[in-house]
Amino acid sequence: MARQRSTPQPTLVLMVRHGQTPTTGTTLPGRAKGLHLAETGIAQANAAASRIAALKKVSAVYASPLERTRETAKPIAAASGLKVQIERGLLECDFGDWTGKRLSALRKLPEWTTVQRYPSGFTFPNGESLAAMQTRMVDTIGTLVERHPGQTIVVVSHADPIKAAVAQALGTHLDLFQRIVISPCSISAIMYSASGPAVLAVNSTGDDLSKLGLS
Repeated sequence: MARQRSTPQPTLVLMVRHGQTPTTGTTLPGRAKGLHLAETGIAQANAAASRIAALKKVSAVYASPLERTRETAKPIAAASGLKVQIERGLLECDFGDWTGKRLSALRKLPEWTTVQRYPSGFTFPNGESLAAMQTRMVDTIGTLVERHPGQTIVVVSHADPIKAAVAQALGTHLDLFQRIVISPCSISAIMYSASGPAVLAVNSTGDDLSKLGLS
């Protein structure tokens, strides 16, 4: 008689946006290298590390390859006695020709309205489409969930990829993902199980995570 396959235990994924940088809110840095956390961002990362350390044991901490995410992930991993693991699938969207441009200038482009209202139909010039970015991020999270059944993991990424993953977990169309706010060093918690994802917290920046039912 064939054995029945056991159902994997749920995996709690804590999605952390990197801390504030000198360009946060003014420039679209994208995948440009050499951008580090500002002093405020370092403080935010340390605060996020303290909040996460109060939860049950964290099994792994993953970060996108960029400096600002690795610097955010470092104190989080250290607080749990772990090392940061680099995961390329957590990268920021490839903004192509928009990389490094000031947001004040980008908002004047006719394409900006499309990015805000019809993102599923937009591809950045010489870059990535927002739909492809969402697929990449969701697939990456899925791979990590399979790797860590029944565990709690942290993924440190960027605003748009996290917004896209939260939208997918909520069953919200990508064209509405701009309505989701993901602040620097905020924590969004999603429980992934065989019956589907459950969104436990979004854009949490100061709450005691244990009081959100995550511990």
